[in-house]
Amino acid sequence: MTMTMTGTEELKSLFARIAEAMAREKDRLCELDGVIGDADHGIAMELGFAAAAKAVSELDTTAADPTLVFNTAAKSFLNAVGASSGPLYATALMRAGAVAKGKSTLNDDDMVEIFAALAKGIQDRGKAEVGEKTMVDAWAPAAAACRAARDQGLSLAGCFAAALKAGEAGAEATKDMVAAKGRSSRLGDRALGHMDPGAASAVVVIACFHDHFM
Repeated sequence: MTMTMTGTEELKSLFARIAEAMAREKDRLCELDGVIGDADHGIAMELGFAAAAKAVSELDTTAADPTLVFNTAAKSFLNAVGASSGPLYATALMRAGAVAKGKSTLNDDDMVEIFAALAKGIQDRGKAEVGEKTMVDAWAPAAAACRAARDQGLSLAGCFAAALKAGEAGAEATKDMVAAKGRSSRLGDRALGHMDPGAASAVVVIACFHDHFM
């Protein structure tokens, strides 16, 4: 099995890819959020990842290690987005940075651990469980599927393919849920039939990991 080595340059282009995807998906995410929230989720996600991508693109590749990339992304995301998704993704990115600590390049196992750390950071910071109609409904199953695929000896591409499939299914499942957390919880049954915007944007991020490591 070929090992991909992921360094600072690769991470820079991963963030650029996520930022482009969020710009593309912004209107759809805002539309989803308009049904059950403030209609600004797409704007927040675009702003956050645009700021993160810009900040990491300015790092000196020779001097910056993956931890610095993730920490820089975390800080920039939080500065750009004060709203609920800001602290969630900032925590996720800080956790990813902690996993990468002391490594100049990341191997496939490291990337699986980083992906799991992102999901765990979001879950810990948001104190949400699967089934509460939040981004955790996409992130948690995606991370579990990613790790399970790795345990079965799949390549990194295979792991992220499994993650994307599980994340998409998780986001889809939020349509049948009544929100337990956040603003949409006030809507009760009116949120039924609508996908959670945070879960939808999580799938956008997960898809970028998948496309990047294909």
